[in-house]
Amino acid sequence: MDRTDPKREMLRHTVATIAYRGGKSVRGAPESFASFRASPTTRTPLEIVAHIGDLLSWARSLAEGKEAWPPAKGERWEEAVARFHAGLESLDEFLASDGTLACPPEKLFQGPLADSLTHVGQVAMLRRMAGTPIRGENYYRANIETGRTGPDQPPGVREFD
Repeated sequence: MDRTDPKREMLRHTVATIAYRGGKSVRGAPESFASFRASPTTRTPLEIVAHIGDLLSWARSLAEGKEAWPPAKGERWEEAVARFHAGLESLDEFLASDGTLACPPEKLFQGPLADSLTHVGQVAMLRRMAGTPIRGENYYRANIETGRTGPDQPPGVREFD
């Protein structure tokens, strides 16, 4: 792989962005947040974070050319959050490797990665609805680092209430 492939590097930056924004959305959430339901037909934060984990596993399988949908079952909040970060790490590891990307990078972005960003936004919105909002942030100024996929994200640079 050409390590300077701009499309692959943009995918890696997208993965880091999901880690940063998603990590902020789940960090410090009270135990009761996992089961918060905004209405009878909406997913809980736990269901959404578990689904993001599914999307990231699917993204890795697409990248490798082994498309598979392995849905999670019966996770607790801590497990779902850990799987979210593990999925990001796994996908980033593949994108940083010499492995051939078996699908068009645009498809990987428009499918599982864009969907993950949407769901991260839902979790952030549910935090506010549940009465435990995260601080708003100018994400343009955020210290998002390609390759940084774990829960240990840097603090916000320009946050606001």
